[in-house]
Amino acid sequence: MTEDQKIRVGISIGDLNGIGSEVVLKTFEDPRMLDFCTPVIFASVKIISFLKKQYKVDTTVHGIDTLDKIVDGKINVYNLWKESVAINFGKEDEKIGDYAIRSFTSAVKALKENDVDVLVTAPINKKSIQSETFTFPGHTDYLAQELEGNSLMFMITDTLKVGLLTDHVAIKDISGHITPELIKRKVTTIHDALQKDFGIRKPKIAVLGVNPHSGDNGVIGNEDEDVLKPTIKELNEKGTLVYGPYAADSFFGSDTYKSFDAIIASYHDQGLIPFKTLSFGKGVNYTAGLNRIRTSPDHGTAFEIAGKNKADFGSFKEAVFTALKIYKNRKEYEELTDNPLKRQPRKSRFQKKKSNHLE
Repeated sequence: MTEDQKIRVGISIGDLNGIGSEVVLKTFEDPRMLDFCTPVIFASVKIISFLKKQYKVDTTVHGIDTLDKIVDGKINVYNLWKESVAINFGKEDEKIGDYAIRSFTSAVKALKENDVDVLVTAPINKKSIQSETFTFPGHTDYLAQELEGNSLMFMITDTLKVGLLTDHVAIKDISGHITPELIKRKVTTIHDALQKDFGIRKPKIAVLGVNPHSGDNGVIGNEDEDVLKPTIKELNEKGTLVYGPYAADSFFGSDTYKSFDAIIASYHDQGLIPFKTLSFGKGVNYTAGLNRIRTSPDHGTAFEIAGKNKADFGSFKEAVFTALKIYKNRKEYEELTDNPLKRQPRKSRFQKKKSNHLE
């Protein structure tokens, strides 16, 4: 991105039978969005034109066949396919899943090659995307393979940020995945993200226990006593402000979460149920810990309302703004930490004498 360009937001279209295309188009129906960024939708002009009519969205799109033709001030649509696509709103469809993955993988490639600056992904259906060539459970796992860093699902709003020790892991397997090494890696990833991506100088992090009541001192399972507590203590002694494990059942209801910059839940539902209860429709799913920025809305394909022009696009719009904020925060952090001594020219002996004389 050159200095005179707006931040380029790559957008994967998601499952075309779901609400993804609706929330994308409605987000950019407001022309003021183009004052903040340049969207690049990875799909086709033909399908976007059909969807505009479906959702009664009156906005002009700019079709491009190569990414060097992106134009600021326009909604760019990168033509990935020319053929017509049979859309059946609300239906699981492997062919539609294939289009979703073509959009997503092409957008990731553009992100890696700096053709776009950030990536915002519309929801996919995890079952219909499975194929011989794509065997990942979802977006995050593929991004972890393609990009650099340690990926972490981080559900965020301005006032609540929840990360996970384990995400798409069966309940019966959770305790076997939680090790001191995993805890240290996840805490470090969240700590760094809070500093670099959100401008929090000294992050304060809470960890929720694995078992009910954090194991009740070993009465209900040993994971909290034997794994979580000593690892948290070790991290704390090294200067990381991390505390716990806290009993998950009362942590959110008592407002204890408000005392921390981020919370790490032990498993998917332990963190996402309270997060979505408190923030649904306003939250953002951010893949922290990678060298590129990806966000998405906090909801899925919502097949039950797909095609009915009823979708709330608030979370997708917030995902776009969050990606922009993080991009700017990272740039600022890089500038502040890029050898500040080089950016502070030394005073010459003449200047020193002059300043001493003035004193």
